[in-house]
Amino acid sequence: MERKLNLSANFNIAPNQLFNDWLDSQAHSAFTSSPAKIDALVGGKFTAWDGYIRGVTVEIVPGKRIVQSWRTTEFPNAAPDSLVELEFEADGKGTRLMLKHTLIPDGQADEYEQGWLDYYFTPMKAYYLDK
Repeated sequence: MERKLNLSANFNIAPNQLFNDWLDSQAHSAFTSSPAKIDALVGGKFTAWDGYIRGVTVEIVPGKRIVQSWRTTEFPNAAPDSLVELEFEADGKGTRLMLKHTLIPDGQADEYEQGWLDYYFTPMKAYYLDK
C-alpha cells in the first residue's frame, strides 16, 4: 500500500528566495552540503546528494510551487518515479515550506521521511539561520 508523506518546516528566509534556492544548483548544494545539479525549468532534469536523488521538474509556479518527479538509487527498477510537491508560503519573517511526497515504493516511506528531516530540513534550518 502506497504511503504518502506530508511534512512542513519554517525557514528564516523569504519564500521567493527559498523557492529560487531550491532550483539553483549552487544554493541547493550549499544548503544540503552535498552536490546538486539542477536545470531550473519545466522538463529540466536534476540530481541531488551526489546523484543519489534524480528526477525532472514537472511544474513551476514562480515563488509558490515546485513539483518534481523524484527517485533514489534505492528504488526498485520497475517502480515508477515518486512525486514531490513543494509549496512556499510566507510565514512571519520567513517561509513555511510544505512538502508532499507521494508514489513512494512499498517499505521506503519511513526512510524517506527521516531523510527529508535529516538531509534537508535540519541542514536548511542551520544554513538559513546563518544568513
